[in-house]
Amino acid sequence: MEQDVESPAAVRKPKLPKQAREDLPKQLAEIDRAKKIQRYVQKDGKCNVHHGNVRETYRYLTDIFTTLVDLKWRFNLFIFVLVYTVTWLFFGLMWWLIAYLRGDLDHITDGQWTPCVNNLNGFVSAFLFSIETETTIGYGYRVITDKCPEGIVLLLVQSVLGSIVNAFMVGCMFVKISQPKKRAETLVFSTNAVISMRDGRLCLMFRVGDLRNSHIVEASIRAKLIKSKQTKEGEFIPLNQTDINVGYNTGDDRLFLVSPLIICHEINQHSPFWEISQAHLAKEELEIVVILEGMVEATGMTCQARSSYVSSEIKWGYRFMPVLTLEDGFYEVDYNSFHEIYETNTPACSAKELADTAARARLPLTWSLASKLSQQGLAESEQDSEADPESQEKVAERNGEIANLESESKV
Repeated sequence: MEQDVESPAAVRKPKLPKQAREDLPKQLAEIDRAKKIQRYVQKDGKCNVHHGNVRETYRYLTDIFTTLVDLKWRFNLFIFVLVYTVTWLFFGLMWWLIAYLRGDLDHITDGQWTPCVNNLNGFVSAFLFSIETETTIGYGYRVITDKCPEGIVLLLVQSVLGSIVNAFMVGCMFVKISQPKKRAETLVFSTNAVISMRDGRLCLMFRVGDLRNSHIVEASIRAKLIKSKQTKEGEFIPLNQTDINVGYNTGDDRLFLVSPLIICHEINQHSPFWEISQAHLAKEELEIVVILEGMVEATGMTCQARSSYVSSEIKWGYRFMPVLTLEDGFYEVDYNSFHEIYETNTPACSAKELADTAARARLPLTWSLASKLSQQGLAESEQDSEADPESQEKVAERNGEIANLESESKV
């Protein structure tokens, strides 16, 4: 028999270009690193935290209303149907029990007998009468008589408890339906955050937008840096939260979100990114959580939208593409360019190093010359002070030369 054998030429892999071969390991490394990073908050805003070993479960029952609202829809609907069915069955059993104890079931065909409930001849009819009583349908076929005081008391109890059950369950369903969680689906964040120069300073920026024509009232933005740290005493703090200033002092954190806005964080000495450079950022394991809050204009309920950016999603040296254009009589937003960025010239050093370089460039020549000479004199004096007494005379001569240089520069 002949066997199918693959020729060496058939399994030969295509040769990639040189640039692609050089960039492939870097891309694979970035993909592997992105997979290893565990998010604290997902891109869609869901918190990636699960509560385990909760022993005090009774606390959920103390706030049963919130517990029911937080349940998934299938469980909520199941409990809704279950509560009404159990209530109807319970009171139907009570009506049947009253009829059974009074002997009404034994005198169904007796026209002279006055039952507690007319035309109640079994458990099924008692269950139907319970539904009619609690839902106030009142078909008129089964009617309670005035010769049954225990039935009158049960009617009052069922009416009151039925109203409470209706208020509780209908209120729960109304709150469940009117929750503004779905409103957050139309609040969008840019896929990436960027770091670039703005007004001569390094800034961290991301973009937010609202897809609906009905606006978010009193919108505000917050940002948190999620990063584990170790204190000077050796204590390890996992997922430490550090506030990122996005305009709290100037009021820029309060937004008029009619069109997409670029939120800017200036990297200064109070910023957690003060000493982070481009190379350092690529090695950091951090996450930026952004939170947009406001009231829904249509309902007045508070809405919150969340997203996050890990270090691989923070692009150094990029800016956002403009999305707003002026048309004939109105402004148009192009959401096709909402997530697009373009590269720009940005220093790869940290904001601290950039500030130190700018400070040294602003120093006068006399100060820098005198400081260099004084530093040299100080270093020589420390080395030769213990050698012989002549070192002190050399230090004095050096100081005199520095003073002469300063006086000549002033002239």
